[in-house]
Amino acid sequence: MTDLLELQADCARCVGLCCVALALSKSADFAIDKSPGEPCPNLQSDFRCGIHAELRERGFRGCAVYDCFGAGQHVVQGTFGGRSDPRMWDVFGVMRQLHELLWLLREALALPTSRPLQAQLQRAFDDTRRLTESPPDAVLQVDVAACRERTNAVLRRASELARATVLGRDYAGADLLGARLRDLRGANLRGAVLIGANLQNADLRLADVTGADFRDADLRGADLSTTLFLSQQQLAAARGDGHTRLPTALGPPFHWPA
Repeated sequence: MTDLLELQADCARCVGLCCVALALSKSADFAIDKSPGEPCPNLQSDFRCGIHAELRERGFRGCAVYDCFGAGQHVVQGTFGGRSDPRMWDVFGVMRQLHELLWLLREALALPTSRPLQAQLQRAFDDTRRLTESPPDAVLQVDVAACRERTNAVLRRASELARATVLGRDYAGADLLGARLRDLRGANLRGAVLIGANLQNADLRLADVTGADFRDADLRGADLSTTLFLSQQQLAAARGDGHTRLPTALGPPFHWPA
């Protein structure tokens, strides 16, 4: 199985791919407009961010929470072997999505309730891993939407098995902008919009939060100790404190008060 570090960003082994490949739209998350393929003006010659320590204060909150799931260093060091190539930016766009699927599959494989799906999950993991190891032109031909659809089928089943003992509500894809919610144990929050939601002291144990948007959600005192498919990126986008209970594999973002 892919090592934990391979699914975590290591910017020191990258060349600022996300700072070039991604488009930015001036908003509360980004201080500027930037086209895909255009280097961010804050990207230095050594491929480091010149304002990394002040991203939030300088209006680049979106950059502060972004996570490539290790795709950046994979593209630079693995796919292209450390060599510069004009295809690198496009390959990164595909690789990042494949790495996110690998991360989700790894999380599902670690769930004790997923034992009946072990073979299916491992097969999906191995198939996706092989795609990430393809040559650049082959990576660019990957049908990511189809790959995601196949993978999501088994991931949803893993979620259902994990939540089988809890009759949580179904909020999949729901617009919960600014909503005040407390009892979310076992809830299906896949793809839910929770921007600015008041989740203070909420119970999110065994809730599936795959792809949920937690920007500015208030997680102070919330219990996320067994939340399913919770990422560090989601936590970084939210507000929490020293009383927010997290899974052992995740830590509080640096901007949360103790």
